[in-house]
Amino acid sequence: MVDFKSKCTTLSLIPRMSNTDSQNNRMGDIAEDETSFYTNAEDYWKEVPPTVDGMLGGYGSISSIDINGSKAFLQKFIGDGEGKTGTSCALDCGAGIGRISKRLLLPLFNTVDLVDVTQEFLDKAKTYLGEEGKRVGNYICGGLQDFVPESGRYDVIWIQWVIGHLTDDHLVHFLRHCQKALRPNGLIVIKDNVSYEGVVPDEVDSSVCRDLEILHGLVARAGLRIAYEEQQMNFPKEIYHVYMLALR
Repeated sequence: MVDFKSKCTTLSLIPRMSNTDSQNNRMGDIAEDETSFYTNAEDYWKEVPPTVDGMLGGYGSISSIDINGSKAFLQKFIGDGEGKTGTSCALDCGAGIGRISKRLLLPLFNTVDLVDVTQEFLDKAKTYLGEEGKRVGNYICGGLQDFVPESGRYDVIWIQWVIGHLTDDHLVHFLRHCQKALRPNGLIVIKDNVSYEGVVPDEVDSSVCRDLEILHGLVARAGLRIAYEEQQMNFPKEIYHVYMLALR
């Protein structure tokens, strides 16, 4: 998962260029050294404490605002009735210690699977989730670039603060796999930081932040459509804007 932290200093140091040039230059550099891009991120997260504050890069105080915004967004789609998304099984991608599973997904879904690249976080999740953890189907340790979710298993695939750890091609491929993993009327939700312009790299946690136009393009490449899009409100002003995209 991607650290939730201020990017203002980083942004001020990035020269302005067109979105296309920005994306091609920065993502091209990452593609040339793909192995380091992924291993550096794994190394970074191994040093992060398995706490809510650790998962949110020191912004643990915004967890409730985040969860409430996500719940309001998700409840537009789930429920009974024609065209509604079911509540049988959800997948938490970049789950960390299970912060989102505990407060958003387990209260709404019968079963939740967690996938994360850091085994220590998943180990912590088994105690952090408490009694509700009995309804976790699978704890899966691995990077999303290598993960293929089970076909037709999920009503909702929740992908939050983690797409910045994937190259463009791997993100597109992962989204295609996610589409195949959905049950009828299923939904993929991306919730993530959005840059003001172009692609902004973060060498600290080995991730990137893309602007909304670039993200839209990658979603289209994956063959998905945006059913609904909304900005998360009431977050600290010093951080990136955060958007939620519902995909089908």
